[in-house]
Amino acid sequence: MATLTKEMTIGEILRTKPEAAAVLMEAGMHCLGCPSAQGESLEEAAMVHGMDINDLMSKLEALA
Repeated sequence: MATLTKEMTIGEILRTKPEAAAVLMEAGMHCLGCPSAQGESLEEAAMVHGMDINDLMSKLEALA
């Protein structure tokens, strides 16, 4: 089972665990295919969107 980290880009997360898309979309990250998704970490994206990274990580970890 692959581990997701807040340092991974959104693109890496989606390639590792495609079902994470639903969690990210529900959290308000709607541009999963935009160029930023390939270049910024999940932590950076959470900060830009005003989200709590620890809360988001908990939801992603629950996918396991």
